[in-house]
Amino acid sequence: MSLKTILAAAAFALAVQPAVAETVKIGVTPGPHAEILEQVKPIAHEKGLDIEIVEFSDYVVPNAALDSGELDANSFQHEPYLVNEIDKRGYKISKVASTVTFPIGIYSKKIKAIGELRDGAAVGIPNDPTNGGRVLLLLQSAGLIKLADGVGLKPSVADITENPKKLEIVELDAAQLPRSLDDTDISAINTNYAVEAGLDPAKDAILREAADGPYVNIIAVQTARKDEPWVKTLVESYHTDAVKQFLAERFKGAVIASW
Repeated sequence: MSLKTILAAAAFALAVQPAVAETVKIGVTPGPHAEILEQVKPIAHEKGLDIEIVEFSDYVVPNAALDSGELDANSFQHEPYLVNEIDKRGYKISKVASTVTFPIGIYSKKIKAIGELRDGAAVGIPNDPTNGGRVLLLLQSAGLIKLADGVGLKPSVADITENPKKLEIVELDAAQLPRSLDDTDISAINTNYAVEAGLDPAKDAILREAADGPYVNIIAVQTARKDEPWVKTLVESYHTDAVKQFLAERFKGAVIASW
């Protein structure tokens, strides 16, 4: 075999070798966000992007890990929460895509309807400003409390101006709220933690947020990296009909595609 033939054969062999996939670490919370990313993984792999899913048990660490470079992206939060974290902590993080909406729900082991809530009832809500605020707005929509005018999307307990039932508002870490149901009369639980605890948001919630609100979840990356090619590949892999079909079949209205 001539040298020319050997070189040509080597060149052909290199040409047919599959390209090495780029690997990115994406932070999620357990439950729906992790399950959805598992569906995105094979789609992204076909496009040359391998996803390593990293689970976090709270809402604080994933943004800190992203800002420090320990993660390449995260997918666990709605946009108002990210905006609040950026304002508070100075993160250089940007939204690159909308993903899904998780209407927050109120659950109880003691009552079957919100109208049965007794005077002086204990009400568990998330202790972060955005999720706690959205629950207060939900309680106001049900006529249980009244908030000060102009509070926007982040009212606090201090903004309650009327509380005719003298409800006791108990602020807890969002991940702890499913376990609080034995001690509270009602608790507001984010969908990912509700599903993880075996609750069915579409059936078990006695009061539920509207699906068309401002709390659409997002994919976030470091601002300096938002135009890197892998980001586009990740978003394209998420925004597919296959993922929409999975959401409809797996979550049956508890998690809603918002792209």
